[in-house]
Amino acid sequence: MGTIQNTLFIGKVLLHFPELASTNAYALNLVSKNKPSEGTVISTYKQLQGRGQIGSKWESEPDKNITLSIILYPTFIEARRQFILNQVISLAVYDFITKYTDKTVKVKWPNDIYIENNKVSGILIQNSLSSSYLRSSIIGIGVNVNQVNYSTNASNATSLKLVTHQDFILDDLVASLCKCVEVRYIQLRSGFNQKLNDDYLKNLYRYQKKSLFQRANGSSFEGSITGISAIGKLLIRHADGEEAFGLKEISFC
Repeated sequence: MGTIQNTLFIGKVLLHFPELASTNAYALNLVSKNKPSEGTVISTYKQLQGRGQIGSKWESEPDKNITLSIILYPTFIEARRQFILNQVISLAVYDFITKYTDKTVKVKWPNDIYIENNKVSGILIQNSLSSSYLRSSIIGIGVNVNQVNYSTNASNATSLKLVTHQDFILDDLVASLCKCVEVRYIQLRSGFNQKLNDDYLKNLYRYQKKSLFQRANGSSFEGSITGISAIGKLLIRHADGEEAFGLKEISFC
């Protein structure tokens, strides 16, 4: 067990393992058995069964990248407004990545982080509910740090090393990332929802730019992202008006 020095509560309890199947799965099991303190971090540099959104696999070479999960209790968030937590964590990782590169960093809806047109980080949030509010949230974050080779299935993947041509010390970056998460989460707890939404849109990939999109059925169309709905759907204006899309219903061509 370790601790992160420069935070108030995120990472004050840091459980780091030589390897884990999944940091999110470990965190979920921990929460189900007892109530670890808010901000507890589960970390490994060798994750064997990492997952992305909707069951997709997260590729991570051992001892090269950050793979961790943070336990939060955002009981003040209504279940129907839970996308605000995606915005908070996306912005935190955006803040973190921008510390290490001057290249353009963007949040690709709903919560991937891109450097220019390549993915450097993915986020998987698993919420549990109590009535109409959140009870607990497991915040899974993967960041490509020192890895330089990727499978053909991850052809648009990049890393901090590929972008900066530098090697990074993972422990130092974990502390920096946890601090960024804490700052944004405190903004949320303090009621700065409008600022968080504005910051998210300001840094949203392809926001208000004409782009080619593809529906789940394979058909494509040209449109512009106009915003995010109250429940987190992507709003796109096209020739027939504005339409809302859920996860996996739309992709960039």
